[in-house]
Amino acid sequence: MPFSVQDVLFYALGGLGIFLFGIKYMSEGLQSVAGERMREFLEKGTKTPLRGVITGTLVTALIQSSSGTTVLTVGLVNAGLLTLRQAIGVIMGANIGTTMTAYLIGFKLEHYSLPIIAIGVIILFFVKNKKIANMGQVIFGFGMLFYGMSVMGDGLKPLRDWPVFLDLMISVENNPLLGVAIGTAFTFIVQSSSATIGVLQELADQGAVTYYQAVPILFGDNIGTTVTALLASIGTTIAARRAALTHTLFNLSGTALFLPLFLLGIFPEYVRLATNYFFVLFPGFEGTWETINIRMQIAQTHGMFNITNTFIQLPFVSYLAWAVTKLVPGADAQFDIKPRYLEPRLLANPAVALGQAARETLRMGQYASEFFKESVQFFMNPKSKELNPLYLEQKEELINRLDTNITDYLVKLSSSKKMNEDQSNYAQTLLQAINDLERIGDHADNIVELAVYSVEHKIKFSDEAMASVRSMARLTGETLDAALKALQTSDRSLARQVIKNDVVIDNLEKEFREGHIMRLNEGICTGTEGSVFLDLLSNMERVGDHSVNIAEYVLGQMGAVERLEVKMASKRIASGEDVERKIN
Repeated sequence: MPFSVQDVLFYALGGLGIFLFGIKYMSEGLQSVAGERMREFLEKGTKTPLRGVITGTLVTALIQSSSGTTVLTVGLVNAGLLTLRQAIGVIMGANIGTTMTAYLIGFKLEHYSLPIIAIGVIILFFVKNKKIANMGQVIFGFGMLFYGMSVMGDGLKPLRDWPVFLDLMISVENNPLLGVAIGTAFTFIVQSSSATIGVLQELADQGAVTYYQAVPILFGDNIGTTVTALLASIGTTIAARRAALTHTLFNLSGTALFLPLFLLGIFPEYVRLATNYFFVLFPGFEGTWETINIRMQIAQTHGMFNITNTFIQLPFVSYLAWAVTKLVPGADAQFDIKPRYLEPRLLANPAVALGQAARETLRMGQYASEFFKESVQFFMNPKSKELNPLYLEQKEELINRLDTNITDYLVKLSSSKKMNEDQSNYAQTLLQAINDLERIGDHADNIVELAVYSVEHKIKFSDEAMASVRSMARLTGETLDAALKALQTSDRSLARQVIKNDVVIDNLEKEFREGHIMRLNEGICTGTEGSVFLDLLSNMERVGDHSVNIAEYVLGQMGAVERLEVKMASKRIASGEDVERKIN
């Protein structure tokens, strides 16, 4: 049968595409099944580097994607939920967990791929339960993975007789660094070490690649997979960039250590002995190094490389952290996203626990106030070096996380039924206040999005419009700070002042809207600019409303009545002269 480059490309690339789709679809299904629990598991299971390794291994084995685990870890570091040392352990574990895919491929289940796909499709299309449907997605992806291997195998088979490819493999055997480079480049392009190792296993199974030609490429695959995390870390915090770089250094140093041992024949012998005398103890593992197929031999080599590399480097986590700190200089995250005052052991003492919840609420309020002011500052100057969307996103994540944590803490406190009536009322006040603070964070985030939209669409605002924004933002920020101070000190007069300020804010919004309409009629601004401007005013006005809500909690049951009285008494503020005096 004549060699056809077209057939090789069509079958190999098509099979690779099906394989990649299978891995991605299966991984997404597994992540849907795991849900938020996977994220929580990563956060809680990383107190020591060793626990981090175990956690990273289990999570990656579960979702079948070391890149997914590493990117998620980088995201958690970026959000301040994991420290660099904790992240290093998870990343090491992810390298071990990813070997599971290679072992699955080693079992050669291609003949069962179509029935597996059929089962997955039946579950996906005919089962309404979402959790079971997610499992159907996992099964379907699993079948597609092996079907892709089968198609890819048909395409790769002719390569064992193609002189150009055989010469390249001989070059790899004579120059292992070339093999490392090929593996790195291929994984960089495909963005999946599981896929490139799968291709390598299939090439070896077809007789196109020998074991000693495959191992250097395998080392390169492990280096190439770190590119995904590096790309994911672009534009993130310094700590997140360090975490991503750790993955690269870890695999580079592993290759630098094991490649010479491979050339000396020590590493292959080590893998053979481990297979014959250690892995044979595992249930379901049969045979010796000489009797297992070459796919499984490559899987074993992949597994032993990552397991051994992890246990060699694990004692040196601190040095690895020191190295990436030197390579990526700068200050770490500017704030800790975890709650500071919510001590579970204090729940038995309602008075003290409420005090701690109040402190955490005020801390949340401080961040909400900062976030609002920073969002407006970012809108005014989106090219600021101090503020960027990722930093502001981290601030919103902090507010959302504190909202969840304080709410859970107060619910647990309320369920203990140890509080008296006054304490129960105060707990309700705090719950309402944190809900308003979370909404303030949402409005600040909306302002950030408006700023990004303005930059992307090159929207310019008139000097008059920007002056209006500054005036309203200044008063809104002062009103929010006053509301938080009133909540902290139970100052009723300050709470009334918040309500008075809100009347002014409402009048300012009305006045500035009318000014916008005049500019629109005069052709000074366009409809797109006006839409952004009006949305900005609306978000600031809503921040004022939530500030009033907090003030009403201080005023108690008569808060709504006092709010109405203050508004009636403040009608005179609506005059232009009084408004101008108030904001200047």
